[in-house]
Amino acid sequence: MNVYIIGVGLIGGSMALDIKEKYPKATIYGIDANDAHLEEALQRQLIHEKTTLQHVKNADIVIITIPVHVSIEVITEVLHTIHDQTLVIDAGSTKEKICKSIETHPRRRNFLAAHPIAGTEFSGPKAAIKGLFNGKTNIICEVEKTAFVLQETALELFKNLGMRIRYMDPKSHDKHIAYVSHLSHISSFMLGKTVIEKERNERDIFDLAGSGFASTVRLAKSSPDMWTPIFEQNKANVIETLQEYIANLEEFKQLMLQDNFEGIYKEMENTNHIKKILNGII
Repeated sequence: MNVYIIGVGLIGGSMALDIKEKYPKATIYGIDANDAHLEEALQRQLIHEKTTLQHVKNADIVIITIPVHVSIEVITEVLHTIHDQTLVIDAGSTKEKICKSIETHPRRRNFLAAHPIAGTEFSGPKAAIKGLFNGKTNIICEVEKTAFVLQETALELFKNLGMRIRYMDPKSHDKHIAYVSHLSHISSFMLGKTVIEKERNERDIFDLAGSGFASTVRLAKSSPDMWTPIFEQNKANVIETLQEYIANLEEFKQLMLQDNFEGIYKEMENTNHIKKILNGII
């Protein structure tokens, strides 16, 4: 089996590690706009060989894990190049624009839109982790538009990587993921910004930061190269979630101004329900 991974960073590199383990006879080819990443992927034995887009005509499976603003063009080029039995999987964090961009492509049946809900705040080949996807949810969109035999190939791959499958339409995916992923990244970035600005005047503020701050601001270490295009592609949903989030922050502020700490207690007590929701997920 020839597997071509376009984008050998955290997601692509981690997939490469698991595929090498689960499919020892597979040959993993890496494609990346950053040649230094390809060299590092070779050194870390994430891939067997580096190659270029023109060679995906030899692929059995192509996995695309690159920033979403360039993935649309790359997916189209890949679909133009592959043979009729090739499976093309996109693993980006937005789905509606990507699915719409290739809805009339002659090889739409070769494409499967997926989003593995896994990752860390780190990027590049050095961030690749074996077993990253084990027990994680993988959202698949418009599965009915993918050829059945290729669906089976993809589901077997995802099962072997330990993923749990959830089906969703692209519009719903982008709306829901804006709340549970995109908003949390914005919150983390802005918390980091607020503290950095304060730290300019109070040099010891980071000495006082504990594990709560570290875990809350962790996502602020994520790559702007990846996240700016995500916010752009999912702009409408992100703005809607931000409006609701800002309204909740303003309400909390008003409770503070009113010395309504009973109200604050009730807000936090009600929000504690999230422990039950997240139990068994993280």
